[in-house]
Amino acid sequence: MILLGLDPGLGTTGWGLIRAEGNRLSHIANGRLKTDTAASLPRRLAHLDMQLAALIADRNPDGAAVEEVFVNSNAQSTLKLGQARGVVICAVARTGIEVGEYTPSVVKKSVVGVGNAEKAQVHAMVARLLPGVKIDGADAADALAVAICHAHHLATARRMGRQG
Repeated sequence: MILLGLDPGLGTTGWGLIRAEGNRLSHIANGRLKTDTAASLPRRLAHLDMQLAALIADRNPDGAAVEEVFVNSNAQSTLKLGQARGVVICAVARTGIEVGEYTPSVVKKSVVGVGNAEKAQVHAMVARLLPGVKIDGADAADALAVAICHAHHLATARRMGRQG
């Protein structure tokens, strides 16, 4: 199963693709989708949508997951992040792919083992779980962590389904 993890942002949206075969995870690709900070908000959101649609068409993932928005002290930044996240979810859902959503603490707990892990710890564990990976920046590392979290949750759901 090929899983797409997404770390949404208006300026930069990180993405990461992994293959999940049972409990075995392997890296496929990762990167960043960027928008022009000089462009209007609607143009930036449309450009993000077009880039993500092209990525999905090119890579054809079986599933996807997005990190949930955390609220910070700057309401304007939170609103823009929420709008970018909405575009990301819509772009994936439009293709018929189910979208998992995880809070940052759930992602951290899934990858590191604790929900209050530092970013550096998360990135180190991503590198350990996906040996040989070359990560294209912090946003891509976060997206790979989201994909890993989704893989773990899907595996748990399959195991629970077999027991019932």
